[in-house]
Amino acid sequence: MVGSLSLYDFEGERLHTLYVAAAPEYGKETFFHERMTREIAQLKRRYPEALYLSIADGASTHWTFLKQHTECQLVDDYHAAEYLPAIILAAYPGKTDKPKREQWLHAQRHRLKHTPGTVDALIEEAQRLTRKRSLTRTVQEDVQDALTYFTNQRPRMDYPTFVAEHLPIGSGVVEAACKTLVKQRLCGAGMRWKQKGAKVEWY
Repeated sequence: MVGSLSLYDFEGERLHTLYVAAAPEYGKETFFHERMTREIAQLKRRYPEALYLSIADGASTHWTFLKQHTECQLVDDYHAAEYLPAIILAAYPGKTDKPKREQWLHAQRHRLKHTPGTVDALIEEAQRLTRKRSLTRTVQEDVQDALTYFTNQRPRMDYPTFVAEHLPIGSGVVEAACKTLVKQRLCGAGMRWKQKGAKVEWY
């Protein structure tokens, strides 16, 4: 389990990052309610006037915790974009439609970040496609999953506003931490770890 706390300036430049990690744990009680809470509290004491924004994937357990500590919540734009292929595949399922799908995906990724109303348009398109009877069962299920995801996460997908205000919209910092803090440290050939040995307080 990996998280990060980053400080940004008014232009959106990242100034400093604190990485927090813990060995897998059911319910993430120690990770969330001890380590992350402690680090967030220390930052708030030092920077009480800062805007506190949380970025995560769509897991409900994340938002339950993050809402307690942040003023704004945002779904990582990369995770949101992962649901776009299901929508376009339902719209253009043919083998010869690949160029159309690629062009649409490129355009929608850009619109998702910069054009207000894109998420609502995607929800409407997904709703229409779920009624398309010519689709295979797998494609229908995938587009329904995309519809559910965008509908549930809609309040946390205002990317154009955040981009315009020079605020981060992605969790790439955390993904990098997974590589440097976990993979490089713990995943060497032949390594075996117990809970105590795998602990990382902060980095």
